[in-house]
Amino acid sequence: MTPSPFASPERFPEAAAPLEEACAPLPRDIGAALAFALSRRPVADARPVLLALTRAWLGEYGRPFASGLAGPPPILVGATTPAEVLWALEQGLRSGAVSLAVGAVGDATLAQSRRLEFAARHGGAVGVTLSRGLEGLSAARRRWRVSTLTSAGDRDDARAPGLARLGVELVRGRGERPGTWILEQDDETHRLRLADRLAGVRPAAIAGTGARAGLAA
Repeated sequence: MTPSPFASPERFPEAAAPLEEACAPLPRDIGAALAFALSRRPVADARPVLLALTRAWLGEYGRPFASGLAGPPPILVGATTPAEVLWALEQGLRSGAVSLAVGAVGDATLAQSRRLEFAARHGGAVGVTLSRGLEGLSAARRRWRVSTLTSAGDRDDARAPGLARLGVELVRGRGERPGTWILEQDDETHRLRLADRLAGVRPAAIAGTGARAGLAA
């Protein structure tokens, strides 16, 4: 088979920046955005992950299943307001005790996102904010749009679902060109990996953009 004609020519930035943003265009994409955010944890970093989510968020989308995550059990902070989420993220990132801090912050201001970036640099950690839109200004070095895709086919059983897949679009990156890729779940490492570009998959459109999601370069 030949590579998909929609393959992005850009190389996927596997190393996370101090602060990134993952946007879920539709409610159905929340799980994909959270999975992508968790995948930004540095592979060799043994420190735990901090999840800061409002109780309203947890009530609407559910609690993450910790046993399915790579690394040590995550630290879950159930906050009352987005302001409390921002505070928990900043304190966690600055402490140096976590490898990654992920939080649903709503519409964070530019000043608030700058504080998170400074805290991440100070603590040598990665911060990822979850949002529903990319309209406002942000200090995040990379801003991603993440969408749920149809799972890959199962090689042994055509009727069974295959590996979970999601489409990611780099909308904004400092010094980086935009690009689109397909990621899939690796059941052995419990992390996301680039989808096989020889799989012959014709990717679906990324929700909210009308653009095609390319297979990983």
